[in-house]
Amino acid sequence: MSRGAALICLAVIAFVIMKGSVRYLGRAGYPVPEIVWARYTFHLVFIMAFFPRRVPTLLVSTRMGMQVLRSVLMLGATVCMFFALRAMPLADAAAIGFITPLLVVGLSVAILKERVGVRRWSAVTAGFVGMLIIIRPGAGAMQWAALLPVAMAVFYAFYLIVTRLIRDSADPLNALFYTALVGALAASLVLPFHWRTPTPVDGLLMAGTGLFGAIGHYAVIKAYEIVEVSAVAPFSYTELIWATLVGYLGFGDFPDAWTFVGAAIIIGAGLYVIRRERRLGAVAAPK
Repeated sequence: MSRGAALICLAVIAFVIMKGSVRYLGRAGYPVPEIVWARYTFHLVFIMAFFPRRVPTLLVSTRMGMQVLRSVLMLGATVCMFFALRAMPLADAAAIGFITPLLVVGLSVAILKERVGVRRWSAVTAGFVGMLIIIRPGAGAMQWAALLPVAMAVFYAFYLIVTRLIRDSADPLNALFYTALVGALAASLVLPFHWRTPTPVDGLLMAGTGLFGAIGHYAVIKAYEIVEVSAVAPFSYTELIWATLVGYLGFGDFPDAWTFVGAAIIIGAGLYVIRRERRLGAVAAPK
């Protein structure tokens, strides 16, 4: 396995551990705004602790407004996912969230004015069919929480589009710092109205959400510095394996057969889009 692929796998495991902690804390009755605050505040603390020499320059960016917008979109994705994890299994939420690359295809047409052919639109359509199989509206399995991972995917797709637009405006660590800072400040505004004093163990879990969130995002950044996105992006789908394992061992949750069927369709569509964009990129690249 290449170093880039190993880093993506590390990131996926870190994110699943973070989400498992969030699910535990949510089911234990802690308010979601408090968990979000912990996730971003401790993330911010760890960045400043690990990169003390970089702190004076971490706000430097040629497009500060877009960095803030990007961070707000990530905050929206986090809030939606954290609310979802209080009510639904990790694997189900992860499977629905896999539609993000497919949403990016549609948004890249509308916002980036990219051209998308019939094959990729067909993959997008197939992916949404897979999502409907998991949610199954009208079949008794639909619940409001199932819409939250969809909202998360929409926020995250916009986040990725903005990331494309400003990818040369600052060092990736600066972008990571903005995300943590904006999230911590925004959550701090509502924290006094949604506070429950955690036990020592739960306090450690809250700190862990920030630590593993920081590890995951930093691993992704380093992976994409080594290899192109399309080469390692498929490894992000291993999240379903780890989410199923953590959900089963930690909470007794196990996805039904329809979730696996829908996830397989979404993953297949996503992999096709990634492969197709890689081939088109290779064709378009200057010789």
